[in-house]
Order: sequence, then structure tokens, then C-alpha cells
Amino acid sequence: MLKVSIKWQKKVFPSVEIDLSQPPYVFKCQLFDLTGVPPERQKIMVKGGLLKDDADWAAVGVKEGQKLMMMGTADEIVKAPEKSPVFMEDLPEEEQVGVVGHTAGLFNLGNTCYMNSTVQCLHSVPELKSALVKYPSDKRNDVDQTSHMLTAATRELFNELDKSVKAVAPMQFWMVFRKKFPQFGQLHNGVFMQQDAEECWTQLLYTLSQSLRPPSPSENPDTVKELFGIDFVSRIHCQESGEESSETESVYSLKCHISQEVNHLHEGLKHGLKSELEKASPSLGRSAIYLKESRINALPKYLTVQFVRFFWKRESNQKAKILRKVDYPLELDVYDLCSDDLRKKLEAPRQILRDEEGKKVGLKAKEKTSIPKDNDVKMTDAEGSSNGSGESSNATSEAGGSLSKESSLTGIYDLVAVLTHKGRSADSGHYVAWVKQESGKWIEYDDDNPIPQREEDITKLSGGGDWHMAYICMYKARVLPM
Repeated sequence: MLKVSIKWQKKVFPSVEIDLSQPPYVFKCQLFDLTGVPPERQKIMVKGGLLKDDADWAAVGVKEGQKLMMMGTADEIVKAPEKSPVFMEDLPEEEQVGVVGHTAGLFNLGNTCYMNSTVQCLHSVPELKSALVKYPSDKRNDVDQTSHMLTAATRELFNELDKSVKAVAPMQFWMVFRKKFPQFGQLHNGVFMQQDAEECWTQLLYTLSQSLRPPSPSENPDTVKELFGIDFVSRIHCQESGEESSETESVYSLKCHISQEVNHLHEGLKHGLKSELEKASPSLGRSAIYLKESRINALPKYLTVQFVRFFWKRESNQKAKILRKVDYPLELDVYDLCSDDLRKKLEAPRQILRDEEGKKVGLKAKEKTSIPKDNDVKMTDAEGSSNGSGESSNATSEAGGSLSKESSLTGIYDLVAVLTHKGRSADSGHYVAWVKQESGKWIEYDDDNPIPQREEDITKLSGGGDWHMAYICMYKARVLPM
């Protein structure tokens, strides 16, 4: 060891030790600590030129007390952070949810996976959450007590899920749900029985449709109908008598009927729009077979599709399951399932959508289109129907007027949630929700255990074995960018 002094700029550092058993690079690191000049920027003048990182000290010939000169500029001094680092577990729970990237799971309270998966799928709809936030704590006169209690419990459960990263026990919701629908509280050997998720979904949505409906029709539109309602127009024809009539109805889901000919969701939906029914024929004076052909006449923001996988098996006296594989897409176009009137309303937005998507891949939009001026539209963002607060955004026409729901839709939908069932009977097995987050990532909600999944694995839940298979799919309407 020997000591030298170092002159750098206007400063002198006396008594700097050199360990001659270590290469000069180690000495430069010492100087870095003193001056802030990185070793690669240091130029130290010694006999014969500049000191190299791997030079031999004996050859350099540095002596005790020798004064060496160094040149080089220091790095900017790193300031201590104004705020100390915060660990995720020290954040408030609401902020932890943002860091984790998904909301909480739900504890299974005893064969309640059918309920948990239903709640997780519906919880992913921001417009529904927004409507529930506005739901009054005081019961309205036109809403019965149990419906009011269930709606309020849904609001509180959604709120808990949004604020928690730890699994939530939906006890209050579960108690109120059973009070409203006692059939879901059936016991077998002292244990709550497994129930059908589609029945749970339908009953919950029906209750919310009653509670969230405006007291006066002149007020805001029916929230649940606007979000999930599908209007049908049907032609009922008797080939034998020539009688023909039409009827309309509103439902909250499309049915995908499964048969030997159905390999894809779209085929199953087409089958579901045709049916035969037997009823009395006034002209024939007896019963006759009528063919009912339906078309979609109004579309919602969220299109729900149920795969009709369960049927009643007389021999075993239980609901049996059709295991057949039925593929479903990430993008669903229902244009050809719509009535002529609805197709006309969809044409303008679809043309604009094609032009916009064409621009993205370098294609020119059509210079002339046959779109009537009163159908010219400005659309909301491509995410669809919500602004930052999760409230519904209103698209406007060129004239500045309100744009109808049909005009803003394109008939094209993107998959945002899948509810699956594993097992061979509706009254047994296991239900799971697979939900797309705002970030685009998919999360599998297996009761209290949220698991990240790849998008390419979501469409593999199409059936054909004993693995999880799609029972309900929820699609979000694609609207046009500004």
C-alpha cells in the first residue's frame, strides 16, 4: 500500500491509498467514490502517458506521496427521491387493485361457484356498476322489498370487489339472493346444492331490470334493457292453412342450440332463430304445425349468448349435459341474424367502420358511398360505450342531435367474458368466470383465486371433453372511433 494525492479540477485529495496488489481499475473506482467521475471517463496522467485499467503498477512506478493529475467530468449527482419507496402492501387497498391489474375473487360459501361466476361476469360491465352507484338507498314504491334489497346488495358487493385485492365473502348478497329466490337455497344432506349459473344470471338480471327501471318512461331509458336487451320480430307461418302472423318479444340472451350439425356458435344461433310450434288453427278448426322464424330487431351494448348444453334426462331424472365441441369467436358479427329494418340502420356505421379499419392497413376509403345524409354519424371511442367514469357516452349526429342506439352500433361484438362449466350435470361440477380486463388481459376467476390467462386460451373453452367449456359468452358492442 502507498499513498498519493490527486488533483482534479480545483480540488486536491491528499492521502489516497493505492493497493498495489489490485489492478488500477480498483483505484479508479476509489476515485469515482471521491469525485463522481466514472472510471471510463477518468484520465490519470502518469509517467509514459495515461493510466490504463490493467496496467502493472511496478511498470508505472508510482511513488509514495506522488501527486497525480486526473481529468474527467462527473455524473450528475443523483438526488435522493423526494418520496420514500412505497411497497404495495402499504398502499390503500383501492390503489393496490390498480397495481395488481384486476379486482378480487369471491369465496365459495358452499357450492356457490355458479353465483360467484355470474357476479364476476356482470361486475365487468362498467355501465351497470354506474347505474347501481346511482341506485337510491330508499326503496321506491314500485319496487318490492326483496328486489330492492337484492339490488342494494349487488351494489355493495360490486363496490367491495372494486376496492379489494383480497377475496371477498359475498355473505350478505348470498342471504338476500336466497330470500328473493328460495329455490337457490335448496339443501341436500344439510349442504347447499349446486345450482344452474344461467338461471342465476337470468334471475339476477331480471331483478336489476325491475329495480333500475326509471319510474317514468319519459325519463332515462331502461338501463338493463339498453345494456342487455335484444328485441325480436318473428313471422309465424302455417304452411298447411297459409295463415301468417307476426309478433315481437324482448329477451336478455341469444340461444345457441347444439345439434350434430352445429360446430360453430354462428350456426347454433341460426338454428335458434327457427322453431316449430303446434297451436290451434282458426281456419282449419284444429291444431296445426306453425313455423316461427325470428330476426333481431334491436341490439344491446352487451350481447349475451347461452349455449343450450343442458337437457332433462328422464331415465336419470336430472339435467344432462351436451359435451359436443362448439367453437366461438373473439369477434362476433350478427348482421345476417338481423331484420331488414335493423340492417338498414347498421349499414352506415358498418361502412364507416370498414373505412376506418381500411385506413389502418393503408387502404383508401370509398370516395362515394350510398349512405343517406341523415345517417352520417360521429361515433364514440372504439372501446365502445363508456367514458372515464364508466357512464354511458352519448354519440351525436352531424346535426348535433341524439343518436339512436341502433345507429351507433355496427352489429360487430368483441368477447369480454365467458362463464364455463366443468362436469356432466348442471346440478354438479364447477363454474368459473373468465373476464377481460380494461388493460386487455384476461383473468380466470376460480372463486377466490384470480389467475391470469392468455387470450388464445380463452377460445379453447369450446367443449368436447370434461374440461371447462363455455356455457355463457358475453360480447361488447364495437362502435366507431371519432
